[in-house]
Amino acid sequence: MAIKEPFLRVHTGDNVVVTLRPFAKGETVSLPEGEVICKEDIPAGHKIALLDLPAGTDVMKYGFPIGKTTDAVAAGEWIHSQNMKTKLEGTLSYEYKPENRAAKTETTRTERTFKGYNRPNGDVGIRNEIWIINTVGCINKTAERLAALADRQMKGNGVDGVYHYAHLFGCSQLGDDLLYTQTILSNLVHHPNAAGVLVLGLGCENNHISEFKKVLGDYDENRVKFLGVQEADDEMEQGLELLNELFAYSRSFTREDIPLSKLKVGLKCGGSDGFSGITANPLVGAFSDALIGHGGTTALTEVPEMFGAETILMDRAKDEETFDKIVHLINDFKEYFIRHDQPVYENPSPGNKDGGITTLEEKSLGCVQKGGFANVVDVLPYGGRLEKKGLNLIQGPGNDLVSVTTLSAAGAHIVIFTTGRGTPFGGPVPTVKVSTNSQLAEKKKHWIDFNAGQLLEGKPMEEVTDELLDYIVALASGETLTRNEEFGYKEISIFKDGVIL
Repeated sequence: MAIKEPFLRVHTGDNVVVTLRPFAKGETVSLPEGEVICKEDIPAGHKIALLDLPAGTDVMKYGFPIGKTTDAVAAGEWIHSQNMKTKLEGTLSYEYKPENRAAKTETTRTERTFKGYNRPNGDVGIRNEIWIINTVGCINKTAERLAALADRQMKGNGVDGVYHYAHLFGCSQLGDDLLYTQTILSNLVHHPNAAGVLVLGLGCENNHISEFKKVLGDYDENRVKFLGVQEADDEMEQGLELLNELFAYSRSFTREDIPLSKLKVGLKCGGSDGFSGITANPLVGAFSDALIGHGGTTALTEVPEMFGAETILMDRAKDEETFDKIVHLINDFKEYFIRHDQPVYENPSPGNKDGGITTLEEKSLGCVQKGGFANVVDVLPYGGRLEKKGLNLIQGPGNDLVSVTTLSAAGAHIVIFTTGRGTPFGGPVPTVKVSTNSQLAEKKKHWIDFNAGQLLEGKPMEEVTDELLDYIVALASGETLTRNEEFGYKEISIFKDGVIL
């Protein structure tokens, strides 16, 4: 993708262009079919109308409608929240169209490897960490103190670090709401990036250790230890004893050559701008196709940010059963909004709008590009774990912290997080921040791991895709760290859908 002009018409059928720098009133947009003169100042990443668009006209970007005009818009005018709105409303019915299904992603013949950790149960890890998972939020600080003490003693001696993950829940919850908490925490206990896990309980919570074990299922007693702090005479002393046992066990693992087909990567976007669907998200889609070509696994969540672009994913369902699962994924999440008397299609945040994203359709059409062109092989509920190689969809909201946690709990070794606005946040697994533009990458070097803005400066997509794949292989091999790892930004957040007692 070589861009020579300071604007981009994403698709030949679009009636807007995206500005790649601020445009001043009176500047000219030159296209083969003629020139358009800007009638006002327009920020970078925003849209200029190429034609006179009467009120009610579809606004076209990516070759799809991203909304409709609310007032007449003249050619050369800035088209944004002041004169356009979403076309989406209500739940929809969908038709299975197998003829639209994508071609099977071609598998790469040369098997590529990375240096990871083989676990006794057949799983693979890319980090050799010790995690403290507390069953209830009341003991967040106890877990924090234990992790800090143990990390000072153990990090760098065959262990990549000792971490705890504070959260608010585990008590005063009922039904599915409590089960969500238990399932996410259980999945984190099972995550192969953790060589050893200390499950820390209080003792009087709904999610006390004996109940949590019912959700946890089978576990390796060498790898997972439990401590109820109400029962302990000195929880710090006993906690450190158990962590030392886990430390000795964790040191038994060393990095080995592992096929890239074993790698699982979550795909996420947050704090979007007008370049998200032009640079970072298509780049991540190309990476996803490449990893799947090596036999690997990728996953998308953020279901509300599929609204308006869901048919693109439905058309790529591997079979009718998967198609039906996608339909339920979409409509069930719309019903969730409706149950809470909230507008289904009110999504772009103030930051998204400031960056040039006007409607949910526009956000979604950029968002789903992270899934590349592969067929969808499976659809998982919230708290589901990745089992099928290829592109997966997982139920979850668009919220950055919740969705990164969802992907991590599903078994993703790494989450790639595209952003046009920037964020320091990181999940429990390495969280790769990919900037949509070079200005953000330069300004926030301590946040951003990879710059997709190179695509706006003439670097070919294939070359940048290879660079991103090489970076991810090096990251998985422990040769480099993400910014969130470097600065200790490792957090979780659990989906809340119920009363608190």
